[in-house]
Amino acid sequence: MAELNTVSETLFVPLAGRIQISQQKPNILHDAKALELKSRVPAELLNKGKQSQYTLVASASRAANLDRYIQTFRLRHPDGVIAQIGCGLETAFYRNDDGYAVFYEIDLPEVIEFRREVLGETERDRCIPGSAFELGWIKQIRQDFPTAPVLVVAGGLFYYFEKEAVVTLLRQLKNFGPIETVFDTVNSTGMKFMDGYMKQLGHEDAKMFFYVDNAAELGNELDGVLSADEEPYYRSIPRKGLGLDTKFRMVFSDRFNMVKMVHLKLA
Repeated sequence: MAELNTVSETLFVPLAGRIQISQQKPNILHDAKALELKSRVPAELLNKGKQSQYTLVASASRAANLDRYIQTFRLRHPDGVIAQIGCGLETAFYRNDDGYAVFYEIDLPEVIEFRREVLGETERDRCIPGSAFELGWIKQIRQDFPTAPVLVVAGGLFYYFEKEAVVTLLRQLKNFGPIETVFDTVNSTGMKFMDGYMKQLGHEDAKMFFYVDNAAELGNELDGVLSADEEPYYRSIPRKGLGLDTKFRMVFSDRFNMVKMVHLKLA
């Protein structure tokens, strides 16, 4: 299998969360394709670090939240295209395939090689190797779909990059027609907890930098966007049957807006 670097290896954290929660709490997320991958990915990669129920729920909640945005986007734009930057082993295509949707999966070459080994590639779920912060992928999409609305999904990606790099990318994307983006992030308070979170997961070398205190202010920094919205991360996530510690951490996070979903209509 392809060799992965320190940041790339973090792709197994959300996969492990989707697998475990699909088995234990399918009311939060049922990811049939992730369950299929359980036997195809080395167990030592899935079991690295000491995940708690909360960290597993956090990973599954990201997928559930992004699914809502993808489905809403597809309802508004039946001809729309989904671009997942930093896709890792995300299986959103399989959870949201309506028989017509086209997804592009963008990640570093070694990740795309690994993804192709375990998930394959189809005409409507296409892989593009390369950095999310270079523009080859959006140029390819515009070559294939010159005018279609594009939803750029960045699940668990921007944390690992400096703010300047993220802002520059989002500004550049405004030049490529009708584009929206959705991503998960933390505020400045939440960022203070991230080093401990990554250490618990066995990825203390994967440093994090980017956070958003206010989506509207971020929109202004991009020289204006059509709209900039955010919502608490766990607002739509069922809590029935979860442990008290997990429920408390979800409530605490939402109360202080520590983890959030941000949705921008760029152009």
